[in-house]
Amino acid sequence: MKKLIAALFLLPLLPLTYSVATAQNAPQGDAARGKAIWEDRACLNCHGGVGEGAFGPDLAGRGLNFAQVKRAVQQPWGIMPAFPQFPDQELADLTAYFSSLPKVATPGKWRFEPPANASAGQAIAFNMGCVQCHGQYMNGPRDDFGAVNPDMNWFKRIVYQHVTEIQVHRRELGNPENRPNMGNFNPNRLYESQLQEIYNWIKNDLGYRVPMRGRLSAPTSAANGVTYKLDVDNFGLVGKGITAEEITVRVQVPNGVNVISATGAGYQGVKMDNEAKANFAEWKLARLGPKQVQNYTITLSKAGTKEDNVRGQIRWAKPAVKPGPLDQANIGPAPLS
Repeated sequence: MKKLIAALFLLPLLPLTYSVATAQNAPQGDAARGKAIWEDRACLNCHGGVGEGAFGPDLAGRGLNFAQVKRAVQQPWGIMPAFPQFPDQELADLTAYFSSLPKVATPGKWRFEPPANASAGQAIAFNMGCVQCHGQYMNGPRDDFGAVNPDMNWFKRIVYQHVTEIQVHRRELGNPENRPNMGNFNPNRLYESQLQEIYNWIKNDLGYRVPMRGRLSAPTSAANGVTYKLDVDNFGLVGKGITAEEITVRVQVPNGVNVISATGAGYQGVKMDNEAKANFAEWKLARLGPKQVQNYTITLSKAGTKEDNVRGQIRWAKPAVKPGPLDQANIGPAPLS
């Protein structure tokens, strides 16, 4: 679940002993590094793009010191989960970033407001901040559900003990053990009964999502251009994960670049997407089950650039998210050579 979720309820007065002790050990913060952390760890989803506030309160120009920020992040008062994974240097950098921003006259609005006809679980997911980071269709959590077909006990662990349990989950799926973005929710703030409603909403109303991904290689020289390799896989667990059907794999071709050749079953040629105003090389695939991998190559007349690089999407018709648009997994830009 790449996100800082829920509100940073600031700020009652801190105990003097905590403030003094922490201030004595505070690293020197760097505002530029703090801005990068703010964006990379997705804090802005709850607190606004420049700390102006959204689901969580405004932080820009509030005069918060290191001790206050550390206390609020690692031992929050409200519904925001605790983030013990943030080291002191990053917290100092965030403090410096907040101090570099002008104070706002009026805090911003939530990214997503709950619909008027929301079910119990849907309303809780909006109002506890889940949707603010994971989006209205909860794609990240639905990936996890689709990968392992979890029971409620698994969901409780992944929410209440997220920092450690997400690493266990990732190892089980064979994914890199990168640092978790979400923190640990407090069961005294997000009750188990509420969590059960969210679980029911994801399982029964939204439906599971196939955990699909595509990875492009850096371009390698070919006789008449450059060649990219593309691997598409379903990283769910065999015997537990779900299968994607009626799959379309698309690779966006940079402007002014021609497709020389392509390999891989189901190649459909190059098609113009009028909405995206871009050309896409396209493949069709009937189905892809857990741990199955499909390999493709595409040779272009020249390599993409940092500004206009090779990237794409994987789309599948079944299973479909019940109330929403066609599911899609983005294929990130290829590494530059």
